[in-house]
Amino acid sequence: MATVLLAGGAGYIGSHTAVELLNAGYEVVIADNFANSSPESVRRVEQITGKKVTLYELDIKDRAGLSEVFHAHQIDAVIHFAGLKAVGESVEKPIMYYRNNIDTTLSLLEVMQEADVKKIIFSSSATVYGETNPVPYTETMPRGVCTNPYGWTKAMMEQIFEDAARADQALSVILLRYFNPIGAHASGRIGEDPQGIPNNLMPYVTQVAVGKRACLTIYGNDYPTPDGTCTRDYIHVVDLAKGHVKAIQYILQNHCMEIINLGTGQPYSVTEIVDTFEKVNGVKINHVYGARRAGDLPACYANADKALEILGWKTELSLEDMCRDAWNWQKQNPNGYQNA
Repeated sequence: MATVLLAGGAGYIGSHTAVELLNAGYEVVIADNFANSSPESVRRVEQITGKKVTLYELDIKDRAGLSEVFHAHQIDAVIHFAGLKAVGESVEKPIMYYRNNIDTTLSLLEVMQEADVKKIIFSSSATVYGETNPVPYTETMPRGVCTNPYGWTKAMMEQIFEDAARADQALSVILLRYFNPIGAHASGRIGEDPQGIPNNLMPYVTQVAVGKRACLTIYGNDYPTPDGTCTRDYIHVVDLAKGHVKAIQYILQNHCMEIINLGTGQPYSVTEIVDTFEKVNGVKINHVYGARRAGDLPACYANADKALEILGWKTELSLEDMCRDAWNWQKQNPNGYQNA
């Protein structure tokens, strides 16, 4: 079976993708510098699957170290998860974000070129649609004007991959645009483990539920949406991970340059998330409404038709599953992977 290198594969989405790839019979090699992840997640991936993962502690910007990984293994395809991802931090530290995210991409492409590896899947984001495209977002829409440096790095990296594929006719690329991954593996052994104050809604909700944080602030309840709070396309991280397996299957059999949304196509409001979490788990979430947050769009959701048509993939897990699994992870691991 083929060997897949997960660059930044110890993180939230990478670890869940590793589980699904191993379960599908692929060999998995992970390279990660643990900047916002933990080697414990990889140990638990091995526990869940009963299979071995080859793990390198490595910064993907380190070309020499990366070359050694490619020399040591017959890599058939790469999935590029390596990147800093906090929107707020990117506004405060733009130079760090541009240096890290773009350098990891260039290093990967250069080392792949040297090793004659011609298949890569990139972990992109719905943020590249910007503020002006109408929802639901389709892959044929132009990349928009991004509202923060994190989003701009994703847009720039997409451009780099497209230009590289145009220049090298043998290079196959799939750009996967994620919407809002939440939830955790049903075992509760791996999940989202943000460093410091969570940037995303669900880990903040679960940390309030477990008593780590006193109250959730919902930013804005006067948007032009059914209940006044922002709507987003929340997708279970296991569904998202399975999308990567389908993408690997496709790219190994086809020469391609594709952009594909991974979302449910179903928007849920922030209030719906909180209400569903309380109902499914029988836990009260203290919350208040605050002022709108700069850069938040009223609605953001996918048209997911292309993923079904090209990859044969669609989501299977419900909002209830997302809320149940997120809480199962948090209550089993109140401090994430710390002290594990």
